[in-house]
Amino acid sequence: MKEPFIWDRYSNQPYPIKDRAYKKSMRKKNAFSYISLLLTNLIFFPISLIVMPFFKGQKQDAKDFFGMGVDIDKGKEQVDLVDELGVKHLLVRMPLWQMDRVDEYVEFAKSFGDDKEILINILQDREHIEDKELLLKDIDTIFAKFGSFCKEFQVGNAINRTKWGFFSMDEYLKWFEQIQKLRDTKYSYIKLIGSSVIDFEYYYSIRTLFNGYRIKYDKFSALLYVDRRGAPQNKQYGFFDTLKKIDLLYSMVHLSPKSSNDIYITEVNWPLSGTAPYAPTSEKECVSEEEYAVFMRDYHQIALQSGKIDRVYWHQLIAPGYGLVDDRDGIRKMPAFEVYRDMIKD
Repeated sequence: MKEPFIWDRYSNQPYPIKDRAYKKSMRKKNAFSYISLLLTNLIFFPISLIVMPFFKGQKQDAKDFFGMGVDIDKGKEQVDLVDELGVKHLLVRMPLWQMDRVDEYVEFAKSFGDDKEILINILQDREHIEDKELLLKDIDTIFAKFGSFCKEFQVGNAINRTKWGFFSMDEYLKWFEQIQKLRDTKYSYIKLIGSSVIDFEYYYSIRTLFNGYRIKYDKFSALLYVDRRGAPQNKQYGFFDTLKKIDLLYSMVHLSPKSSNDIYITEVNWPLSGTAPYAPTSEKECVSEEEYAVFMRDYHQIALQSGKIDRVYWHQLIAPGYGLVDDRDGIRKMPAFEVYRDMIKD
């Protein structure tokens, strides 16, 4: 990534932007988009909330429900660990600022075997947001190299966080529209997944679902973290526990003409206590390894039993601060590893 965007190798996400003048100028450029965001929410948020109880879920196939994030820089040990877990759906991040490593990423994705289904998560950077020619060239390369064995691509990640490069939902929608045009022209067999808003910030999701852009998500994605509430049964704003958050998301997606009704949660976890700087939050939000395992199991049960989520991708397999395995001193499987394996067997 190029400054003022800086990658944090411990938590595998960008650092918050420190250049306040840059952030202020970018937000000023996108001021009109915030008006669109407000007006869209004034109309569609209350409607989605009112009709929420009328949308009922469908029974989901538990065999296709579980997904796991894996990382190219965490080693070949992941292949055996994935097989031990029995998980068949994997998420592989492909950062656009690492196009010089694209062939490595292809081999990494292939290394898990033909019996795995891979979702490629295309990570954006500011350079590829601003440079349309560069974007289309590199997306074309990604589709061509992965397309023979990967059919699903998540377009963008955590798009409502400025540290990830976007300063408005309209920037994202224009970006997605360009990628979709390329897909429609050359790669019609590929499925595009968006819009990948992180946390319970559905006002951003609403804007990406109700707009005038010529786009349509083949499946809708959300990075639905609830870790700051503690247990997934805990409520936010006195009403929205994890199930209610899923219910509202499902209602929004069903009302929108811009998406199919299929929903993936493509990132979720809890930060682990005593693992700084690897934990992605402060120690206040961190939980013990035992609590993590319980919360992970409960989250999956809630999402599966709702009948409204097609798949949950856990983030991720090896990560000392938030994964199932701690690799700081060899490979140590944490309690959640066994719990996850048992969930899939059940």
